[in-house]
Amino acid sequence: MPKAPLDQRIHNTVQEYPRTFWVLVVITFIDQLGNALIFPFFSLYLTKKFDASMTEVGLLFTFFTLSGFIGSTIGGAMTDRMGRKGIIIFSLLASALSNLAMGLSPSLYYCYGLALISGIFTATGGPASQAMIADLLPEEKRAGGFGILRIGFNVAVALGPAIGGLLASRSYLTLFIIDSFISTLCAGLVYRFLAETKPETVPGEVKESMGATFAGYLTVLKDKAYMLFLLAGFLSWITYQNMTTTLGVFLRDVKGLPESGYGLIISLNAIMVILFQFPITRRIEKYKPMLMMAAGTALYALGYLMYGFIDTFALFATAMVVITIGEMIVAPVGQALSTSFAPEQMRGRYLAIQGHTINLAYGIGPLLAGRIFDSGSPNVLWYAAGLVGGLSSLMFLTMARGKRSPNEPLNQPVA
Repeated sequence: MPKAPLDQRIHNTVQEYPRTFWVLVVITFIDQLGNALIFPFFSLYLTKKFDASMTEVGLLFTFFTLSGFIGSTIGGAMTDRMGRKGIIIFSLLASALSNLAMGLSPSLYYCYGLALISGIFTATGGPASQAMIADLLPEEKRAGGFGILRIGFNVAVALGPAIGGLLASRSYLTLFIIDSFISTLCAGLVYRFLAETKPETVPGEVKESMGATFAGYLTVLKDKAYMLFLLAGFLSWITYQNMTTTLGVFLRDVKGLPESGYGLIISLNAIMVILFQFPITRRIEKYKPMLMMAAGTALYALGYLMYGFIDTFALFATAMVVITIGEMIVAPVGQALSTSFAPEQMRGRYLAIQGHTINLAYGIGPLLAGRIFDSGSPNVLWYAAGLVGGLSSLMFLTMARGKRSPNEPLNQPVA
């Protein structure tokens, strides 16, 4: 049967998802474009304006990460208690103010204080945004929905640094002002065009106290199947984070590949996600999601393992293709699965714990990888990454046989 014309397929895809979802996609893209304008140049700004060392820059990012743990915890609880919309607006406005203050900061010490404060406030919106996606889409559409969001994110990442580079060459402050304006604009768009999506309280249901809301995190931690899922995901994220931390240094210092070559490999990753994320997500929807997680992490393991014994640019690019295919499977399916574990009234808290797990992996992963890399046998890093990714794949494969885990295909045929 011949395929429908491209414009017809696009039209059909748009019709599959509710209008509110597409509004959220557009707003998310605009917000991510603002982030992509400034994030690649943040270290350059700190080192140029304040003559900061890379250790001081690293300390600032640590403050952001630590305060983000607090903000995400608060945001997850408040998302379940108060709703999604207000928390998202608060987070966007807090981001606008803190970024503007960062651009106007008179010293590095003010930046440290702002990092601690703004990290708390701006991180509150993460669980709310993901919970809103879960509210808007039925379970069988969530992987596709998260896949669409990833496409928008990668387009923003592709465009933002190019625009930001032009602006930064004139004034770093301009970057902060524009990002602040974009965050404020997005807050206004959320207020105007998005309705609250929090599931309505059942008539007669007693509203839990504030203490009980935060105590609900204990319920999440006691969910053994979800904790096992996050442990497997933690190993997967530790494997994946090498792409933006150690891989570039390894290719430059060990394999002799210039920075421009590494940049091309990373661009290949972004281009593949933009072009192929949605088609791949649609193809895998009919399979058990835990099996897809096992397959995706197995591709992570294979791709990173390859870097331990290959020596040409063509093979470096091939390894990245393997990793990116794994990424396009794991990322949307993993997000959809996380929402499937969570009861409606606890989505924010479940997603907050998942966010903590990801942040922990990105905090520990570079340190462990750096120790292995500096040990004198840098190739061992990629053998270790292959081993950890393989272990993650085996755990997902084991969970595919479990009873508690969401095992049904994400897109089941209608009888």
